[in-house]
Amino acid sequence: MSIRNLKTVLVLDAITCAGVFAVGLLAAAPVGELLGLPANIVAIGGWICLAAALLMVIAARQAVPSPALVKLIAIGNLGWVAASLGVVGTFSGAMTGLGLAVVIAQAVGVFAFAVLEWKAAGAGARTVLV
Repeated sequence: MSIRNLKTVLVLDAITCAGVFAVGLLAAAPVGELLGLPANIVAIGGWICLAAALLMVIAARQAVPSPALVKLIAIGNLGWVAASLGVVGTFSGAMTGLGLAVVIAQAVGVFAFAVLEWKAAGAGARTVLV
């Protein structure tokens, strides 16, 4: 993956994180009700995404994104996927159909970001070492 494409992936990932942060900050209660989740789970997810988005922006602004930072971002995304599955496992009895669909779909999307970022970080690290 080119550096430009990696930066695009990081920016897109950061934008999605910013959206989750905005929802968690501004609409945790109504979104939680819509999804069948406690509002505090929605809010906590938003705050986690703020921290992740900041790291993504830092990496995307580097001339050549740090492979270690990009791998950290990818690992964080895998943690998000695991947490999403944990949310489904814990709250599935209370979640709405829409809630299950949204949480599973975003976990799949975040997994895709993680794979792209990890592969790009590995390719970048090899390029820098050569």
